[in-house]
Amino acid sequence: MVRVSDLEASLAFYCGKLGLVEVNRYDNDKGRFTLVFLAAPEDEERARKDSAPLVELTYNWDPETYSGGRNFGHLAYRVDDIYTLCQRLMDAGVTINRPPRDGHMAFIRSPDGVSIELLQKGERLAPAEPWASMENIGEW
Repeated sequence: MVRVSDLEASLAFYCGKLGLVEVNRYDNDKGRFTLVFLAAPEDEERARKDSAPLVELTYNWDPETYSGGRNFGHLAYRVDDIYTLCQRLMDAGVTINRPPRDGHMAFIRSPDGVSIELLQKGERLAPAEPWASMENIGEW
């Protein structure tokens, strides 16, 4: 579960940029919160039928300030092509905090500062530019 301060910005990031799919949503008027459950595209059907790996976004309707983002660890996703995804994310305005210099691992951060690790499926890709010479940016 990840608490988010702006549900629309978070959905734009997790779904629109990172590529997850919303599989369920629950609004609780009495508790004044919304839960949104996300899955990787290849897990969508399984997530709708029974259990599959999910990320739960919790949006509290009353304003709260969340800091850090790393206090629970981080999320990690295996991706088909780490270079293509990182380029798509950069083109969408996402900072690549730890570029995939090794063709295997990169880190980005969500709008709420949650650290997200991206891991190449299967064998690591051969080092390639511009990634091989990019420096780390910020913290990850």
